Formats: sequence, C-alpha cells, structure tokens
Amino acid sequence: MNVHQGYLTETLERFLKAREWNITKAHKMLVDCLNWRVDNEIDMMLTKPIVPVDVYRAIRDSQLIGLSGYSREGLPVFAIGVGLSTFDKASVNYYVQSHIQINEYRDRIVLPSASKKYGRPITTCVKVLDMTGLKLSALSQIKLLTIISTIDDLNYPEKTNTYFIVNVPYIFSSCWKVVKPLLQERTRKKIQVLSGSGRDELLKIMDYSSLPHFCKREGSGSNRHSSNGAENCYSLDHPFHQQLYNHIKQQAVQESSRPIKQGSVHVSLPESAAEGNDIVKTIELELHKYGNGNGNGNGNGLSNSLGSLKI
Repeated sequence: MNVHQGYLTETLERFLKAREWNITKAHKMLVDCLNWRVDNEIDMMLTKPIVPVDVYRAIRDSQLIGLSGYSREGLPVFAIGVGLSTFDKASVNYYVQSHIQINEYRDRIVLPSASKKYGRPITTCVKVLDMTGLKLSALSQIKLLTIISTIDDLNYPEKTNTYFIVNVPYIFSSCWKVVKPLLQERTRKKIQVLSGSGRDELLKIMDYSSLPHFCKREGSGSNRHSSNGAENCYSLDHPFHQQLYNHIKQQAVQESSRPIKQGSVHVSLPESAAEGNDIVKTIELELHKYGNGNGNGNGNGLSNSLGSLKI
C-alpha cells in the first residue's frame, strides 16, 4: 500500500515505463524494489526522526530541497538547490535517510492529499532545479548524488513529470550539450533548461505563490538562507518541513513508547548504474578540455583547477 496508495494501474505503468515497456524487466524491477523495501524496513522510515533537531536543521541547510507549492494541474512542485547544496554537515547515511523520508512523505501524504483535492490520481511531481552557485567543488559530491539518484531510479521510478533547470551557469551549459545525447529519450523529454530564473515559463503552469523563492524575481538567484524561513522552502522553518518533521516525530511516538534513538538509519546503498558511469566519464572529459585550454576556460579562472580534475 505504501508503494501504490491504491493506484495499482498507475504504479505498474511507472515500472513499465522505466523499463521501456519490457514486461519481464519491469516485473524484476518491481520485485527488486519490494525486496529492497522489506530488507531496509522502508515502511518504517517515517517513524525514525533525525534527532536532535539541530542535526536535522544542518541537513536542511546543506541538502536544499523543499515543496514550494502546486502546479495548476495539482502536481506538487519541489525545488532543489543543486548549486548551493554542500552535503557537508552530516554523514552519507543521514542524507540518504532524509532523502528517502521526503520521498515516502511525498508518496504517502502529499500525493494522496493532492489526488483527493483534485478528484483524480496524482502520482507524479514537478521539480525545479536551481543551478545558482554551481562550482567545481560540487563534483566532489558526485558519489553521494549518484547514490541518491540511483535509489530514485530503482525504487521510485517515473515519479517526476518534468525537470525544469534554471539559473544555469556557462559551465553547466557546456556539459549539458555532451551529456544530453547520452540520456534515454524518455528522460530527455522531461528536462527543460529555462532562461534565467525561469519565472515567466514557470508561471505558465503554476501561480506566482507556488514559484520557488529563487524564481520570484528575475536574476535574484537562490539563497541558502532567507530572512523569512516561511518563504524559503529549503528551510526547516518552512511549513512543508515543519509538517514533515512533526509527522515523523508523531509516528515515532505512536510506534514505540521508548525514547527516540539518536543516529542515522542505515540503508543498503546501490551500485551506480552503467548509464550514470558513462555520464560521469563524459563530464570529466569535457571539463578536462577546459583544463587543457581546448575550450573557453582560458581567462575564466577554470584552467588551473580543471587540469587535474578527477570525478
């Protein structure tokens, strides 16, 4: 039930799409997903709060993600601060735990509530990826990002309807040109790289109130911290994260009368997919072009830092 929420047809369709409508491969993927959930007690994930709260706040300040609102079709809009996420305030296990908890809360609480409100099955979301502040140092987190994305690919397939990429720096644009052909067609169709903050394009599918905070003013970029935490959907003070954290704490109390244990939940981490390895190698080669002076890196302060880069 925690996988399909009563929408069996839509769930089976997601797994079939993820395996190019190959029934045998889709069946194996679904069985593997169910086994992963059992082996790692994923159904209990929303009963295991990250405590103390200062640890969770540190995670929220370094793993930038939040629910900013809903599209006019009722799809939840998740904002992700790709460029400013540092992943340097906690262990890998904490970040993986937090990511899975957001996935589970989305699937068990957010999407069913949206389905009820709009009177139809809503099983996917929209993601707005903000590249503001993207630096070469972010590449040091490629292993963790690959783990998280592989968990999503294998166990939460086809949950994102569209990826909107905004506030794109030059270096991303260069890498995107060579990475795009490597992606599967169904993935390429989901990705839209927008100009600037993407505000005008995003307003075609959502109201102003649902825009992520970094899209509300053209050229304003993204801020990790905001003077008003209720507006910054990354912040623990934002209503979404308050509701999420309180829900997990309440579930923990209902599940056990014992004091909540500190420490992260350990989940078996997947090996990166072959496609992901190919993409990483391609990005590495592309960036080395700058380091060797074959691209437009000269004069931009990139050559020296890229010459010996290893992802």
